[in-house]
Amino acid sequence: MKKLLFVYNAHSGKGTIKAKLADLIDMMVKNDYRVTIHPTQAQGDAVKLIEDESEDYDLIVCSGGDGTLDEVVTGMMRVQDKKPIGYIPMGSTNDFANSLNLPKNIQKAAEIALNGHRFACDVGQFNDNSFIYVAAFGIFTEVSYQTNQELKNLLGHAAYILEGAKSLRDIEAYSMHVEYEDVVLEDDFIYGMVSNSISVGGFKQIAGRNVVLDDGMFEVTLIKHPKNPLELNEIITSLLTRVDDSDLIYSFKADKISFLAGKGVPWTLDGEYGGTHMQAEIKNCHRAIEIII
Repeated sequence: MKKLLFVYNAHSGKGTIKAKLADLIDMMVKNDYRVTIHPTQAQGDAVKLIEDESEDYDLIVCSGGDGTLDEVVTGMMRVQDKKPIGYIPMGSTNDFANSLNLPKNIQKAAEIALNGHRFACDVGQFNDNSFIYVAAFGIFTEVSYQTNQELKNLLGHAAYILEGAKSLRDIEAYSMHVEYEDVVLEDDFIYGMVSNSISVGGFKQIAGRNVVLDDGMFEVTLIKHPKNPLELNEIITSLLTRVDDSDLIYSFKADKISFLAGKGVPWTLDGEYGGTHMQAEIKNCHRAIEIII
């Protein structure tokens, strides 16, 4: 029999996977898999599990939010023999699942994880770490890992907006030297996003309309520090209308990009805290991981 490792976060979303667990395992067994199940115990648990044990399995299926998928991908990027990953989204926002067009219905998503086809998608490398769909800093980025899990469960991505609105009172800017291809940017930025996703923070098309998950390129958005309320309004209008006509916002594609800041900058990787860094080297690992879609 084929061997399947099922990794799940029992606390993602509203914890509904607990009621579906027996049905999911039964479905896996009926598809001729010998199943090992592992509920994640703490942050980073899935990374170590995949790094240590994935070679013993034919298929890895994970269930949870974007953070759970991020940990499984991060672990897989650290091993030589990379196994395909099935994903059953159960989080409050599920950005990358939206980009992959995975259904919200648990049974349908599980059926795809077991019987879909392999899609080789790009993975981001951030210094010595990995991310599957976004690395970001600045305003709104602290929201995802500071927002109370119960609030996320109740409100979904609206929780991010509520928490973000509170941080608008004090917008912090980071002085940065940014390089990509032959371009050098030096400015004060309140937000930066290096992404490979159609949806970020529950908002679709925030990175543009021509996002391709396996083209070897990131979509990059950098927002300059507004000097007055008029400039702030210009930024907000540009973001809401998705019209890139503001000199206060840089939008471009790149396969690698470097950031050098005058002080430590807190980053998020796939919505989870990714550490504070003065320097960040980000590159696109083209079609590095196979996900079942």
